[in-house]
Amino acid sequence: MPFFTGIGIHRLLPDDSLGPEKEVHGYPDGAKINFVSWSPDGKRIAFSVRVDEEDNVSSCKLRVWIADAETGEAKPLFESPDICLNAVFGSFVWVNNSTLLIFTIPSSRRDPPKKTMVPLGPKIQSNEQKNIIISRMTDNLLKDEYDESLFDYYTTAQLVLGSLDGTAKDFGTPAVYTAVEPSPDQKYVLITSMHRPYSYKVPCARFSQKVQVWTTDGKLVRELCDLPPAEDIPVCYNSVREGMRSISWRADKPSTLYWVEAQDRGDANVEVSPRDIIYTQPAEPAEGEKPEILHKLDLRFRSVSWCDDSLALVNETWYKTSQTRTWLVCPGSKDVAPRVLFDRVFENVYSDPGSPMMTRTSTGTNVIAKIKKENDEQIYILLNGRGFTPEGNIPFLDLFDINTGSKERIWESNREKYFETAVALVFGQGEEDINLNQLKILTSKESKTEITQYHILSWPLKKSSQITNFPHPYPTLASLQKEMIKYQRKDGVPLTATLYLPPGYDQSKDGPLPCLFWAYPEDYKSKDAAGQVRGSPNEFSGMTPTSSLIFLARRFAVLAGPSIPIIGEGDKLPNDRFVEQLVSSAEAAVEEVVRRGVGLPILYLNTTALVVTLGF
Repeated sequence: MPFFTGIGIHRLLPDDSLGPEKEVHGYPDGAKINFVSWSPDGKRIAFSVRVDEEDNVSSCKLRVWIADAETGEAKPLFESPDICLNAVFGSFVWVNNSTLLIFTIPSSRRDPPKKTMVPLGPKIQSNEQKNIIISRMTDNLLKDEYDESLFDYYTTAQLVLGSLDGTAKDFGTPAVYTAVEPSPDQKYVLITSMHRPYSYKVPCARFSQKVQVWTTDGKLVRELCDLPPAEDIPVCYNSVREGMRSISWRADKPSTLYWVEAQDRGDANVEVSPRDIIYTQPAEPAEGEKPEILHKLDLRFRSVSWCDDSLALVNETWYKTSQTRTWLVCPGSKDVAPRVLFDRVFENVYSDPGSPMMTRTSTGTNVIAKIKKENDEQIYILLNGRGFTPEGNIPFLDLFDINTGSKERIWESNREKYFETAVALVFGQGEEDINLNQLKILTSKESKTEITQYHILSWPLKKSSQITNFPHPYPTLASLQKEMIKYQRKDGVPLTATLYLPPGYDQSKDGPLPCLFWAYPEDYKSKDAAGQVRGSPNEFSGMTPTSSLIFLARRFAVLAGPSIPIIGEGDKLPNDRFVEQLVSSAEAAVEEVVRRGVGLPILYLNTTALVVTLGF
């Protein structure tokens, strides 16, 4: 898996500059670092370390290390080298400032199970109920009892409470744990696990699932649900699993749970109102205390952002109509009726109002930041938008009045050369309200040729101070040529793509180049939405080890992200004309590259492993 090779800590100074780097030290040379995580109080950093040595198999295992943020000194959390991470489904979480809950390899685990040449028994599938079960095609499902034993072997973990003094205490018994989430008040832990019977028909995310509440000292409080394998979810967008889902803690409360339950048996084909209900309940309810209904939804629940008892934003969507709605809910007042803040077509990205900016509470959770103006009693929130426009993305910040719905644009990205985004609030964390004149935002700024650097943007003067100075990661490609191009396919749908040409390329001298197409089809319900521009011509051309842009070093042209909209308008589904629209979009991209005279298309690559040769 990808890894880091080092950690550096900088203190943000009062003048919005970074102090000198304090390098984390103490771990072995050649260490591969993962799962870097701050303690809630910001005084320590937890991370995993592995050192791959040819003759030492145990060195490949991941161990938990702790670094002091003040000195940079790091050391293993446990003296014993036998306590290692099992990071298949999780790694570790901070329970409080001095304790972590860690997924570990059980001490009882020995060698992997071996496959016997003698079948354990016949493979039996029964459909006595005559249920028709249709599921999407999925690779790498479990196929026999040997696969089940391998799944158990590699995914079973022992949860361990690890203290900074090096002590370790088993938490529960070994199981296939998939998620742990401490409550904001650090008194409880929400634990999700899988268990047999497993399924040979669906991926592991739909196996039998159990969700429980424990105290942070390892005592079971109660079981919230024990769901059977979800093998019969209809193959229809917005269909979901029956029973409790999206179970989590309210970020604005010490230990209050919330979850969602479908009222249509999870079947999006069923017409019913409401379709989803959001419930809340304390971690340890009083005897006979029923869950409270927070909100009823006629579309499918998508997410909720918490603020306090006066404000929460609930999002719901529906694929068939491309509808998305954002509700303003007052969790602490049943007398205040929920109201719709935004109701739009999510495919129409030009109408996207943005998402609320969050602030960090004293308990370490993230809630919606409330903004106040001088001599103004109104409460505002900040909407952080990606800023889709026909000329490309122009991110923005809007000051939004939650009572009147009015907006005031207080910041916008540079349109000409740079692409800037608002990353996070810097100051005001933990405060009930943030004064607009004291607002500070961490922003990122980049251009076609300049790597992303971070800045502090301060109000009221909107002064921008650069705090990083990263070098160009691949200087040999620093002068690559990049252009966002527009063209049409034969049915009139406008398309876009980003054309990259190698450094120093001169069309008059070099002529057309071999051209690599890197694309992925997307579903839409309307031609207008499919033709909208997504992305910015000013974004830096970042690369990964598997990036298609590496071919620029071999004097290829690269057409990245050419639009391949698969449109299903009205009652039609996108897949009804999938191949036709796929080929038409690819042909339009090829014709545009040929018309420009910069490319000889030799290969069309689709990341679903579909390879189509286009001959000319």
